[in-house]
Amino acid sequence: MPHIPFLRKRANRSNFYGPDEDLPIFVAILMSIQHFLACVGGLITPTLLISGTGANALNLDSETRAYMIAASFIVSGITSLIYTSRYRIPRTRYFIGVGLLEVAGVAFSGLPAAQAMVENMYQDGTCQTEIMADGTINYLPCPDGFGAILGTQIVCSVLSIVFSFTSPRILRRMFPKIVTGIVLFCIGAKLITSSMKNWAGGSGPCMQRPEEGLFALCPNINAPNPQPWGSPVNFGLGASVFFTIILIELVGSVFMKNISVVIGLVVGCIIAACIGMFDSSSIDSAPAGTFLWVNTFKLSVYGPGVIPVLFTQVAIIIDSIGEITAVCDVSGKEVDGEEFQSRIQGGLLTDGLLGIFGGLATTMSTVVFTQNNGVISVTRCASRIAGYGCACILILCGILGKFSATFLAIPEPLIGGMTVYLFASVATSGLRILAYLDWTRRDRVIVAASLAIGLGVGLVPNWFRFVLPTVENPALNGFYSAIRTIISTSNIVAGFLAVILNLIIPYEEEEEAPKKRRDSDASVAPPIGGAHRMYYDEEMNSRKE
Repeated sequence: MPHIPFLRKRANRSNFYGPDEDLPIFVAILMSIQHFLACVGGLITPTLLISGTGANALNLDSETRAYMIAASFIVSGITSLIYTSRYRIPRTRYFIGVGLLEVAGVAFSGLPAAQAMVENMYQDGTCQTEIMADGTINYLPCPDGFGAILGTQIVCSVLSIVFSFTSPRILRRMFPKIVTGIVLFCIGAKLITSSMKNWAGGSGPCMQRPEEGLFALCPNINAPNPQPWGSPVNFGLGASVFFTIILIELVGSVFMKNISVVIGLVVGCIIAACIGMFDSSSIDSAPAGTFLWVNTFKLSVYGPGVIPVLFTQVAIIIDSIGEITAVCDVSGKEVDGEEFQSRIQGGLLTDGLLGIFGGLATTMSTVVFTQNNGVISVTRCASRIAGYGCACILILCGILGKFSATFLAIPEPLIGGMTVYLFASVATSGLRILAYLDWTRRDRVIVAASLAIGLGVGLVPNWFRFVLPTVENPALNGFYSAIRTIISTSNIVAGFLAVILNLIIPYEEEEEAPKKRRDSDASVAPPIGGAHRMYYDEEMNSRKE
C-alpha cells in the first residue's frame, strides 16, 4: 500500500523463510518475479550503453545489440544459479558459490574501463571512423572492439581467483575505504556524463547538431518522430522517467520502491509511444528465440586496457565481499567465523570463474546485485528457491529474442533519465564509504588531490591526449596508448593517486572531534549491501577494539 501521511500501519508479522526452507508455489513465483523486477533495469544498462552510439561506444547494429542483451540475460541467469548454489571442490576445503539467495547481473563498475578502451581504439585506428559530408564524425561499428574487451576481461578475471584463496583483510589493507570511496564516486560521476548525453537525445553524431544530413535529428532523420539534440521533447521524456522514480520513492509502497526504476521506464515508454517515438522495427526484425554464441566476437587482449580492467576487477571483488556480508546478515546467517569466510571465498572464486565464462559467453563481467538484499529484508524471504526462480526467468527472457529487442525500441532520452539515477546511486555509495573517514587533515588532502585529477579528467577527457607523442615504433606507441587509457579513465587515475598518497603521507595523531563523532554514530543501521558494507563492518570492529 502506498505511504499515506498520518495513517498508522500494522506491524508486519509475516513468517521468515530461511535460505534452505521450502516455499509455497504461489509465494515462490511472486518472490521470483519481484527479484527479477528489482534487477532488470540495472542488468541491461551496461550492455545498452557500450553497444550504443558515440565516441566511447561500439556503434553496433540493432541485431547485434539485441543478441548482446539476450546474452546478458542468459549469462546473468546462469551466474545467479551458481552464486545461489554451493559446491565443495572435491578433496579441498574450498567452495564454488555462496549458497544464499543471490541475483547477479552485468557490473556497472566495468563500464568506465570499457568505454575508455573503445574511445582509445577509435583514436588509434583499431576502430574506424568516417567524416560525413556535413563535417560530422561518424563512428563505424566495431565488433572487434567488444572482442578485445571480452578477451582482456578473461585475462584479468584471474585476479579474483587469486584473491579467493587469501584473507579479505589483505584486500582491505591494499584498498582501504579512502581509496574505494574515491574510486566508486568517480565511477558514478564518469557514467553520469553518458547518461546526461542520452537524456538530451544520444551520444552519437547528432550530438554535434549539424544543420542538415542524416544526423540533423536524433538518433537520425529516419527514426520515428526524431528530435534535435537537447530539444524540449527529449528533456521531457527523460524527466518523465527520472521524476517518476522520485515520486515513487516519496509516496510508493515498499514493493513499488523496489521496482521504481522499472515503473519509471514503463511510464516513459507509454508517453513515448503516445507521441510516436517508440520504434518497433528492432522487435519486428528480432528472432523469436536465441541463445549464446548465435553471434560471436573475435577475442583478443587489448594491452592498454589491462590495468583499467584489473582495477575494475578489484572493484568487483570489494563489492562482492560487502554484498556477501549483507546477504548473510539479512538471511539470518553469521557474518563472522569459518562458515562466513568460506562463503566469501566461494563468492570470490565464483567471480573469477564466471568472469572467464562471461567473456567466453560474449558478456561483460557480472556481479551480485545489492538491491535484491532490500527485497529479502522487506519480504522476509531468503529462500534460495526464489533465487532459482529469478535465475530461470532471466534465462527465459534471454532466450525469447523479441523480449530482448524490446529494450532497443526505447528512445535514448528514456534510457538517460533512468541511468542518471542509477549511476548517481553508484556515486552515492562512494560518498557513504568516505563518510566512515575521520576526516583528519591527511584524509582531506588525499580525497581533495585524488578527486581534483579524477573529476578533472572526467570533465575534460582530452586533458592528457596530446601530452605524449605519436611514434612509429609499435611497442612504444602501445605503451603510450596504455598510459593515455589509464589517465583518461577518471576512476583509475583517481584510484592510483589515492593509493600512492595513502602510502606516502604520514598519519597524524587522531583529533578529538573524530572520536566524538564515531561514538555518536555507533547506532547507525548497517547498509544492506555493496562495498560500503565491508567498510561498515571494519569500522564497527575498530570501535569495539
